[in-house]
Amino acid sequence: MTLPADLRAMLEAVRRTGRPRLVGGGVRDWLLGLEPKDFDVEVAGVDFEQLHRALARFGATDVVGRSFGVIKVRSAATGADYDFSLPRRESKTGAGHRGFAVAPDPRLSDAEAAARRDFTVNAIACDPFTGEIIDPFHGRADLAARILRHTSAAFVEDPLRVLRAFQLAARFDFSLAPETAALCRSIADAYAELPVERVWGEWAKWAEKAQKPSRGLAVLEEAGWLRHFPEIAALRGTPQDPAWHPEGDVFTHTQHCLDALVSLDEWRRAAPERRRGLMFAVLAHDFGKPATTAYAEKRGAMHWISPGHEAAGGPLAAGFLRRIGAPLELDAPVSALVVNHLVHHHGPAGTFSETQVRRLARRLAPATIDDLALVMTADSLGRPPLSSPATLALIAALRSTAHALALAGTAPRPIVLGRHLLALGRPAGPEFKRILDAAFEAQLDGAFQDEAGGVAWLRRHLQETHSGLA
Repeated sequence: MTLPADLRAMLEAVRRTGRPRLVGGGVRDWLLGLEPKDFDVEVAGVDFEQLHRALARFGATDVVGRSFGVIKVRSAATGADYDFSLPRRESKTGAGHRGFAVAPDPRLSDAEAAARRDFTVNAIACDPFTGEIIDPFHGRADLAARILRHTSAAFVEDPLRVLRAFQLAARFDFSLAPETAALCRSIADAYAELPVERVWGEWAKWAEKAQKPSRGLAVLEEAGWLRHFPEIAALRGTPQDPAWHPEGDVFTHTQHCLDALVSLDEWRRAAPERRRGLMFAVLAHDFGKPATTAYAEKRGAMHWISPGHEAAGGPLAAGFLRRIGAPLELDAPVSALVVNHLVHHHGPAGTFSETQVRRLARRLAPATIDDLALVMTADSLGRPPLSSPATLALIAALRSTAHALALAGTAPRPIVLGRHLLALGRPAGPEFKRILDAAFEAQLDGAFQDEAGGVAWLRRHLQETHSGLA
């Protein structure tokens, strides 16, 4: 493993008094052929004060984790943060994620220290000087097989580990070992013990980092934890018309849509916040189907149909986000994308007037037409083996018109403002809002496109409504 020079210098200093090991996700990622993002170091054979003295000269140290035997070092050379810790024992003392007594113990062997970790793939250590891989629980074999397997029976003591399995499976396309799935099912009731902020932390990783998000949903299902997310659970078994959805029920369709989304270059290039919003919009885009699906006549034949499921899904998406602890600012854009995700199938085929695009951009805000295009594309691609070039062409046409109007990434803003009324001699008053709302509606309809046109429209409007000019 190639290590940063400042970290290597710290390791050399620590090596004089202790036995440093690279541990955790950084080792896992390196063995998967990925560039490690975080470097965590566990140091045996040294006490906390000795470790702190060895590290203090390399930068600011944060010892708030002293009771856990953890020191965070901010490198004076690069500003990078590194975590150094002592091996520790953990014993269950109460309910939930925090119900543990933690006791640093520098005398622990590599195997004893690794035993407290959640999955075998996270229990692999590496000697940073010799390159030796220390793998007492055969995590490398599970990495090769893409399997998440619990390290010990102590797995059940921390229910958050089930949600960790969910997001790790999605990030690395892992499957859940059958015996680990059984343990997850045995602690399904412990979900209620988890603080909502910890629940959100795992969902956020899934939404921002997944390579195969469908695998995360599969793990929740195998683990018996889908029942804690009833909007998703209700998708399983909700039928769809096989002529349009040969892939199966709404749950399966949603899995395909999520995998399609993360395959799009634009999603991969997006900032984490945008990736997160788009992922939840695709996850929730058919939340309204279970309540609206019926077997009914359509065009002279019987079909499974879901009329109005877009509108029904908006409140369900917002409710889901609230219960998993998502930031409030996600509610509006995700709900807007869910409610409008079939807009390209409404109206005359292949046409989008400038007025339609302006009004759509306004309805979507703070989401954008570019965001909606990605959600609709993922929805279209989520019906294997069917493909629909015509639908993709509709989406492209919508985007083209939006870009021509400079509205693909933003909502229209009012051109006529209160200052224009004041400039025309109109005294401020309660009717300002009514006049400005009418001006904005006219702008959306294309009555004017710039300030001069807006002022001219305003003059005419005041005259036509007998309001007069002061």
